[in-house]
Amino acid sequence: MSNSNKPLALVTGVGPGTGAAIARRFAESGYRVAMLARDAQRLAQLEREIPNSIAVPCDVANHEDLASAIQRIGNPEVVIHNAVGGAFGTFTEVDADILQRNFEINTMALFHLARLTTPAMIEAGKGALIVTGNTSALRGKAAFAGFAPTKAAQRILAESLARDLGPKGIHVAYLIIDAVIDVPWQRELRPEAADDFFISPTSIAGEVHHLAHQPRDAWSFLAEVRPFHEPW
Repeated sequence: MSNSNKPLALVTGVGPGTGAAIARRFAESGYRVAMLARDAQRLAQLEREIPNSIAVPCDVANHEDLASAIQRIGNPEVVIHNAVGGAFGTFTEVDADILQRNFEINTMALFHLARLTTPAMIEAGKGALIVTGNTSALRGKAAFAGFAPTKAAQRILAESLARDLGPKGIHVAYLIIDAVIDVPWQRELRPEAADDFFISPTSIAGEVHHLAHQPRDAWSFLAEVRPFHEPW
């Protein structure tokens, strides 16, 4: 990754939708971007497309794997935890191992990311840790038993981090995405939906970037984005 004088942003869960859009947004604003995900082939393609990016194949649910990735890329100034584990079904339908796996991705990976990356931010007196969430972090619908508990735990952990790290100069924010994200598989599920039914990954990326660069006298913790027509 060239231009090592540029600030470094780390993005987990870099797939073809939100993760890639976040990586592009930060690269466009002058960051080097480390992209973490399990799909090495897809990451390699994105690395070719996005200037000043590096593909870092990594399973964020594996602490040792995550620690090795951080050691490889160095100290990020901004960390975005976008990786997500999800599963639909009631508590009688979802296998306990799936719920545990989602907890490792959504909550424990955030815990380890914070421990691995924020000490350098504290030393520098600046930095940001942004977490992408959804409305399952606020409510447990019957069919969300496989991941809503892990997203709620993630939100509370992020709040704890924010209260601890804020006075040390580190901005922690949690972004709730109350919308269906415009990716191909969602379009296939809803072929009748109009374009404005969805939220675009680019719009989400813009809000993540905004949160990471809020002035120090006006930090948000809990932020929400949704299409104008979304009932809430």
